[in-house]
Amino acid sequence: MKNILAPSILSADFKALGDQIKKTEEAGAQYIHFDVMDGMFVPSISFGMPVLSSIKGLTDQTLDVHLMVTEPVRYVRGFAKCGADIITVHLEACRDPGQTLREIHDCGVRAGISVKPGTPVENLIPYLDEADMFLIMSVEPGFGGQEFIPESFKRISVLRAMLDGRGMDKDIEVDGGIYHSNVADVLKAGANVIVSGSGVYKGNIFDNTEKFMEILRDYE
Repeated sequence: MKNILAPSILSADFKALGDQIKKTEEAGAQYIHFDVMDGMFVPSISFGMPVLSSIKGLTDQTLDVHLMVTEPVRYVRGFAKCGADIITVHLEACRDPGQTLREIHDCGVRAGISVKPGTPVENLIPYLDEADMFLIMSVEPGFGGQEFIPESFKRISVLRAMLDGRGMDKDIEVDGGIYHSNVADVLKAGANVIVSGSGVYKGNIFDNTEKFMEILRDYE
């Protein structure tokens, strides 16, 4: 399974966002992770469709949109129209997760579903067929720069076993507190899509991205 790096622009410097995104692309990152927060499902407010539209014309990277919003089905078509390639919603934020995933697919976009650290990964079982990607939050969603929750390794492994047991070769994305120092363990646990904000954008962006990509290739 191909390993993928998804730098989170939540940690980027928005005065130089275009240049910083291009550095991640040049160093090999395949995705851009786009965190949308509404101040309701999570305490913070981030950015929305106009920023996504501006990025769409800037890079050929896959635009990986993570909706940390209440009842995200309301916004699926808008984000799809603005250029999202993948839209991930939270199980905990949806009145009808299955309907939301179907709405995403109806827009011609890949669908992901995420769970917070306190939600059992077994709660994803009804949606294993419907989702293309599963996002394990390894921090509490809403803020960048948090430390990785060690219990996440077991959660990743359990989810990968659930998928393997059904013959499903699907992506597991992990988001929160991932750096060069622990990314190998995240990959060994069963993840293949790695989100990192501070680990990419704090310091030399090109070098940070290139180092991540070296590790990801080593574990393919």
